[in-house]
Amino acid sequence: MPTIDDSILTADGVCPVTVCTPQGAGPWPAVVMYPDAGGARPTFREMARRLSSLGYVVVVPDVYYRNGEWAPFDMRTAFADAAERNRLFAMMKAITPEVMESDARAFFDYLAARPDVAGESFGTTGYCMGGRTSLVVAGRVPERVAAAMSFHGGGLASPDDPGSPHLLAERIRAAVYVGAAEDDPSYTAEQSEILDAALTAAGVEHIIEWYPAAHGFAVADNAPYDAAAAERHWQAMGDFFGAKLGR
Repeated sequence: MPTIDDSILTADGVCPVTVCTPQGAGPWPAVVMYPDAGGARPTFREMARRLSSLGYVVVVPDVYYRNGEWAPFDMRTAFADAAERNRLFAMMKAITPEVMESDARAFFDYLAARPDVAGESFGTTGYCMGGRTSLVVAGRVPERVAAAMSFHGGGLASPDDPGSPHLLAERIRAAVYVGAAEDDPSYTAEQSEILDAALTAAGVEHIIEWYPAAHGFAVADNAPYDAAAAERHWQAMGDFFGAKLGR
């Protein structure tokens, strides 16, 4: 798939992005793909290309752009190395719901201005931290999100977190899909019940599915990567975006 590096002007600076487009003539629906805690890297460039091959313009943002030229993480060892773990958590903590919203508005404006993009509302998908971001953005920028997906996303329904996505359920207009890992302390069965109840009460169309895998199952350079679960996630993404965004 044609792939370029570009940049988007945001309220806080310039965010580098990877943009993948399908072969042929557009316009096409568009999706913002939010990376996991490891940030934008070659793995997500390849994932964007695969999603783009299904008929979407896909943007992967460097959500850590406020850190300048940050050193990449090795996601197979980052959580076992105390210094790297602390660096990663500090960068994650700076991505607040307010930051997610502000950046998303810039990303959506960028997509709406592209002649190869169809429509004014878009899809979002994300992994780990990015899965949470996908749902936060659906709640905080509801008029621009038609379909929101989350894969092994953490913190989706934390009662003691004022920024938890489940508290935004009444604002969400998008259809929502959550692909949860069965082995994931960051999204438990109890949290899933809270999220399901909130979305149901708000009348949000949603699907919550459990994958027999661990947190990180869909991203190839994560230690818990599970090829079978990852393939299932690609099928789910193709089906869900195909039904809600078209191709």
